[in-house]
Amino acid sequence: MRELIGIVKDKVSLSKLALITNPNNLSLHVAVLRTTSHTPSPPTTHHLTTLLTLGDSSRATASIIIHSLFTRLHRTTNSNVALKSLFTIHHVIKRGPFILKDQLSVFTSTNGRNNFKLSGFRDGASAATWMLSAWVRWYACYVETVVSMSKTVGFVVCSLNSSLIEKEKQRDLISSYTNFDLIKDFASLVSVITEICKVPDNLLVEKNTLLHCILELLTDDYLSMVNEIFLRVIEFKERVDLLNFDESAEFGSALDRLTSCKEKSGLFSSRKPSVETLWEVVEELRNEIGMGNIRELGRKVSWSESARFGERVVRTSDALKFSSERLRLM
Repeated sequence: MRELIGIVKDKVSLSKLALITNPNNLSLHVAVLRTTSHTPSPPTTHHLTTLLTLGDSSRATASIIIHSLFTRLHRTTNSNVALKSLFTIHHVIKRGPFILKDQLSVFTSTNGRNNFKLSGFRDGASAATWMLSAWVRWYACYVETVVSMSKTVGFVVCSLNSSLIEKEKQRDLISSYTNFDLIKDFASLVSVITEICKVPDNLLVEKNTLLHCILELLTDDYLSMVNEIFLRVIEFKERVDLLNFDESAEFGSALDRLTSCKEKSGLFSSRKPSVETLWEVVEELRNEIGMGNIRELGRKVSWSESARFGERVVRTSDALKFSSERLRLM
């Protein structure tokens, strides 16, 4: 009955669009509606491809599509529609044309509110939709984190080509970063790994094809993140002795946050060699950073003790002067 009602709602929405929408923009809104229908199945490849293709025609059309997607996302109380809206936005991030990605970035930066804030989303139609609501709330936070991270590092990591040529370009670029920029980049990438590992209980995944498709996208994201983090970790190995105390502390904190995700990350990694190698290098760096901080702290303590000793000498000298004055008065 719920699915039937959803189908009727979609048909009514299409009818309304035909009446109130500018005919020149009708195909754009229809593409969004068909991609984010009430049915529990994921959007078809055809519908997703159609939407991405339409968004590549001009900035105006791309803007309309992004605005329509977020309007759909915030007006619905249906968990399937919300998940499919986020899934479509996720596809824009990963596979969308530049114009569409650019408009997504502009819309989420300049609009007056947090467009991904769905912390209050609840679909209480059934026990299953109540559980799906947790996925909606988490997925919104995750996609927002990816968008934020992309702005920090200056490119969309999850959509990068992992060819050897691209990796070589990335290595050259990363080697030119200052320590401050490298740590900032690294911390931003770690924030995505941290968020992805907060994924809700996956008991529903096997029974829900939409969640299964979302999990496939997340696995792809995770492996892309591992590749990017690994490039930066290798660069840090070259610089670890050049980091000052504050830089070491900040980098060490990011390493700790990354390590805390190791157990949950098995859901996405499938024990791939690249992932195993990353964890080995991370553990080596944590040990080096720890020993480096201890040595640095020892130097600071030593300097502090010397300063206090100097102060004691000065005070002793003052006391001797006082004693001399008293003798002279006598």
